[in-house]
Amino acid sequence: MIKTHQVKIEPNAHMRRQIERLFDYRRYCWNQALGLWNDMYDESLIMNDKQRQPNGSTVRNELVKNKNDWQHMLSARVLQQAVSDLEKAWKNSFNPNMPNHFKPRFKSKKNYKPTFTTDRARIVNGKLILDKPQGVNKADWYGIRLHEKVRFDGVLKICTITQKADGLYASLSIETVNEIILPAKQDVAGVDVNVKRFNYNDGVVDIYPDSFERYYQRITYYQKALARKRLANPRNFQTKRYMAVKTKLRRDYQKVSQLQNDILQKFTSDIVQNYNEIHIEDLNVRSMTMSKHMGKNLHRSLFGRLSTVFSYKCQWNNRKLVLVDRYYPSTQICSECGYRKTNKSYGGKQTLSGDSIYRQHQVYRCYECGAILDRDENAVKNIINFKPNAG
Repeated sequence: MIKTHQVKIEPNAHMRRQIERLFDYRRYCWNQALGLWNDMYDESLIMNDKQRQPNGSTVRNELVKNKNDWQHMLSARVLQQAVSDLEKAWKNSFNPNMPNHFKPRFKSKKNYKPTFTTDRARIVNGKLILDKPQGVNKADWYGIRLHEKVRFDGVLKICTITQKADGLYASLSIETVNEIILPAKQDVAGVDVNVKRFNYNDGVVDIYPDSFERYYQRITYYQKALARKRLANPRNFQTKRYMAVKTKLRRDYQKVSQLQNDILQKFTSDIVQNYNEIHIEDLNVRSMTMSKHMGKNLHRSLFGRLSTVFSYKCQWNNRKLVLVDRYYPSTQICSECGYRKTNKSYGGKQTLSGDSIYRQHQVYRCYECGAILDRDENAVKNIINFKPNAG
């Protein structure tokens, strides 16, 4: 089983320069591969010959055959992984189910996210050792200190180095050994997803605490400052002051992302460790985020990432994950008697402002059995009671 741990790295000055060279080299390889890929694809269309269509092997072999002398001083794995990434991106561009399924584009220096991937890195004595290219003296190739100990035991398969606002990070994909999985204490957990919180069996988790508002106020301030700079001087706006503000903006975005990720990881780990079966709503996040009124709040509420994190953690811990049908009316059903509110029923449907009789957002009133329930707690119970073939 492959598990990934992203950890901050602290290279010395020499290795930092080497990593920066590999960032540029990866961009160069991507652009060279994409240019060749487009030429081969156009040729196949002109000749009406599918046999001439490009693939990862033919593009990689062509690039390796035409290598320049200076390329032998850099890792060969970076080129191969860049072509592999391009092949995946090309296939995804023809898949309508993939978000933003456009054709791969050339990467410029200005708008490039510095990154590269290698499958020959090792961890020795707690340090990350990148694959040494030919012609480089072994004494000049140093280990890279990790900011924290790697969480998983096993064999390092793939290492991706990325430049972020506050430094360099390594995503370490490790093939782990078989671990002892402890049985869960309880049977079924239900998670009701709201814009600023997750409701579940044991209570509520706030995923948008008050401290976040301070960061988003600063983010809004920096965005407006950058917009004013671009309007004032559209041809030459990237001054030192502009880049300094842009760096502050990236740091605040990253800080919010890290805090939310910490909340999400702790919440999902607690649920997976304590429950055998987990029910979550299968929300259509893509169409919901297109709403100009809800889009920003939905992105902040981690709707999209919740099911992804639960999916791999359930696989790790041998738990069952049930995606509740997106049309299942968990907010309309009374968890006590099973009565379901409709447009034609007394009081109408339960909306964000209550029903047509009692305008109370957080209260569910059942006009069949007389139960008065908390709206979110009622939804959690219905999600727990959901059967895969029901709804």
